[in-house]
Amino acid sequence: MITKLLRQKRGEGFIDVAVIVLCAMLVIALAVRVLPVFIAKSQLDTFAAELVREAEISGRVGTETTARANVLRERLGIDPVITWSRTGNIQLNQEVTVTLTLQRNLGLFGGFGSFPVTLTSRASGKSGVYWK
Repeated sequence: MITKLLRQKRGEGFIDVAVIVLCAMLVIALAVRVLPVFIAKSQLDTFAAELVREAEISGRVGTETTARANVLRERLGIDPVITWSRTGNIQLNQEVTVTLTLQRNLGLFGGFGSFPVTLTSRASGKSGVYWK
């Protein structure tokens, strides 16, 4: 299609090609600005799942989960706000839920049309430790 437009001797073919190239560049620019938000959401889901797994294995929300959160912050490069449904020791089969929130800016070109988006991820699990 583009080769046919380029072979035309009329001037409108050149205008069509210019418009097509401009539209393609705008679509690519939009994808470059939007895809990092989807990647951050995926990382946030992974962060939540690994944190709740640590709470399940250790049977409590405390030093183990804090240490795991620090490792995940360093490894994934995100720093979410972490909220637990309960803290301290979690008895066998009791449920614990972690909620992570992260703020990202979504916009096209710099500050133009930029607005904050709050990403939220939840994960829950049951403790596997019996506390006497």
